[in-house]
Amino acid sequence: MSPVRAVLFDRDGTLVHDVPYNGSPERVRPVEGAREALDALRARSIRLGVVTNQSGVARGLLTEADVRRVDKRVEELLGPFDVLAFCPHGPDDGCPCRKPRPGMILDAAGRLGVDPADCVVVGDIGSDVEAACRAGAHAVLVPTPVTR
Repeated sequence: MSPVRAVLFDRDGTLVHDVPYNGSPERVRPVEGAREALDALRARSIRLGVVTNQSGVARGLLTEADVRRVDKRVEELLGPFDVLAFCPHGPDDGCPCRKPRPGMILDAAGRLGVDPADCVVVGDIGSDVEAACRAGAHAVLVPTPVTR
């Protein structure tokens, strides 16, 4: 394995508790241990990013501004990220950035100036792992009740 230069995290269910179609910053609750893990990576100069599907935008349940407000709250609670990326499309839209497709991961790696092979993608569902593999990145599946 090449040296890890960046770690890209899924947001909901991985960094913060999953609240379906959350457009409310007040409902953001970090997963236990998330801040400590992120700080340990920051201490090692590992670049950090968030890559998250947000189909609630396509469904009309929240706006892109809502997603950005929630992301801002995530950063207030968990510290800064070098890149925050989200796909606003629905599962049937054929978007190349929506996980399990690799576009969002490839874009985030490019914005960070790192090769996808030097990235680890951490997520809680199979589409996170599949997107990482398709992008040529490494994957870590975080077991959750949904995963199990």
